[in-house]
This record gives sequence, C-alpha cells and structure tokens, in this order.
Amino acid sequence: MSHKHAHLLRSIFHDPPPANVHWREVESLLHHLGADVEPAHGARFKVTLNRHEGYLHHPHNSSTCSRTDIKALREVLTHAGVTLARYEAGE
Repeated sequence: MSHKHAHLLRSIFHDPPPANVHWREVESLLHHLGADVEPAHGARFKVTLNRHEGYLHHPHNSSTCSRTDIKALREVLTHAGVTLARYEAGE
C-alpha cells in the first residue's frame, strides 16, 4: 500500500473524522483494496468489498467528503474486515 493510501486509512479511522478528504482519494483507496465501485441511484455508489456491500454518497457541491461521508466509509470498511489494526499488523 502506498504512503498516501496508508495515511488516508489512518485518517479515516481517526476521531474526529477529517473533513478534507477528496472523493477521488476515497475511490482510489477502495480500488486499491480490491473493491468494486459501481454507480447506483443518483449520487450513491454501491461498494462491494470482501463480499460485503455498502453504499456511499458522492459529495454533491464539492469534491470533498463530509464527516458524515467519512463515518459511512469507515462503517463500510469495518464491515468488510478492513481495519487500521489489521492493516498495521500486516505492514
């Protein structure tokens, strides 16, 4: 995993969640982790990772994700078995 992906993963699991994460960075991380990201209805995207499905919202008025979006991303990653502790143990 690249340094940027590792830093992003750490910031996603940090409290409070960051408010300056760009959607393209999230999408890049998801693809790197092996997720399928497919457009769903409207600004929603269906994310399939490790046989778990979740839905994320693309930011509407900017390319920056809100804290709520980051919390939803954290939930999707956790349900798929991707956690900061697992990543750091495998590093």
